[in-house]
Amino acid sequence: MRTRLLPLLIVLMAAVLLALGVPLAVSLAAAQQQEVVVDRIDDAARFASLAQFVTDRPTGSRVGPEGQRGVTLRSELQQYDEVYGIRAGVFYRDHSAMAHAPETWYLPAKGEGRDAFEEALLGRRSHDPAQIWPWDSKKRLVVASPVIRDGDVVAVVVTDSPTGQMRSKTLHGWLVIGLGEAAAMLLAVGAALRLTGWVLKPVRILDATTHDIATGRLNARVAAAGGPPELRRLARSFNEMADNVEDVLEQQRAFVADASHQLRNPLSALLLRIELLALELPEGNEEIASVRTEGKRLAQVLDDLLDLALAEHAQADLRLTDIGALTAERVAAWEPVAELKGVRLVGDCPATTAWADPVTLSSALDAVIDNALKFTPEGERVEVSVTSNGEVSKVVVTDAGPGLTDEELTRIGDRFWRSGRHQNIKGSGLGLSISRALLSAGGGTIAYTHHEPHGLTVTVTVPRVRPERGPSGI
Repeated sequence: MRTRLLPLLIVLMAAVLLALGVPLAVSLAAAQQQEVVVDRIDDAARFASLAQFVTDRPTGSRVGPEGQRGVTLRSELQQYDEVYGIRAGVFYRDHSAMAHAPETWYLPAKGEGRDAFEEALLGRRSHDPAQIWPWDSKKRLVVASPVIRDGDVVAVVVTDSPTGQMRSKTLHGWLVIGLGEAAAMLLAVGAALRLTGWVLKPVRILDATTHDIATGRLNARVAAAGGPPELRRLARSFNEMADNVEDVLEQQRAFVADASHQLRNPLSALLLRIELLALELPEGNEEIASVRTEGKRLAQVLDDLLDLALAEHAQADLRLTDIGALTAERVAAWEPVAELKGVRLVGDCPATTAWADPVTLSSALDAVIDNALKFTPEGERVEVSVTSNGEVSKVVVTDAGPGLTDEELTRIGDRFWRSGRHQNIKGSGLGLSISRALLSAGGGTIAYTHHEPHGLTVTVTVPRVRPERGPSGI
């Protein structure tokens, strides 16, 4: 969730910073240019005041007051060009020059200079020239101011300024804005990290605790943590719910164990009376044999229920166990049963270690091998093999029985479930449920798949790395 929420916050913050930074950068560039324009307008106004009375073109060697003003104007324009590097000139309405510096510069025939000149002829100063950006290295800033005498525009002062210094200042200002934006973005990202961490920490803890409970650690609870009040209330409610669920399951386990234990004694007494009654009946009585069989089956069911209740409540005693040796021992123990049924039991059990409870794993393997021998017809074989990799060790039991359908595979391991095709085979339908409970207590699993061309493959998996903590039940 954090990987989805954090980019969204960062994008939103970046958009806000851009929405603020871009107008600020544009405003800074406009302010820098306006400052230069105002300065050029002041200079143009000063030149215009000198040029007001230099309206007659000098002829011959005549130097009068107007001629003296013309010399002064030309001197000012020349010094202005030499000191500031700004081209400037005063031009009559017919575009001829009254004075200009440098001498090689004239009013351009077209472009921004001519446009500013034409605008000034209408009596308006160049107060808003086109914006020049830092990348416009070839553009120059042209400002024109009218020379007015007796209410008429008699000439125009035109200044043509280089923009390098102005563009450098603008670029420097943009750099400062960019650094400020970057610093603000870093602060915003840090704040977003803290905010998302603060908001999502209870969610992560709740998710981890939910996973623990789902995998059997019913005593897991959400630890007190910070975060929004709503999530803290959710954590408290979750803990209350988990407490109630654990209490209900514990009561259910206790009831099953107590009922199985309490029913076992009267059932034993009943079976004893049946045996005494059988002594008084003719030998081979079918009814008494049927009653005896059903009584034993009921006793087996009660024993299995008690075993299941104890398995679900038991804590695993995990040890580093030689899975190969343990499996070979169970295969050897079941070989006599296999021989009686005419089934060949084959084991391939190389040495490999894993973390398991030897007693519970042996019980699970007994249930799986017993189940395979039950359904394998005479003359077929049951194969037991041990494999391992860096993470887990596996015991694979393959039989050549009738197998199960896809729908039946989804039901196998459920309590009291047996395939309708196998109801006549001895069993209570709890053996594989007990195996699953025993394995889950130690972090192991059991899985079922088809075996080609027919039969069932059961895979028992145990971890090779010690689990950090064992579940308290399933």
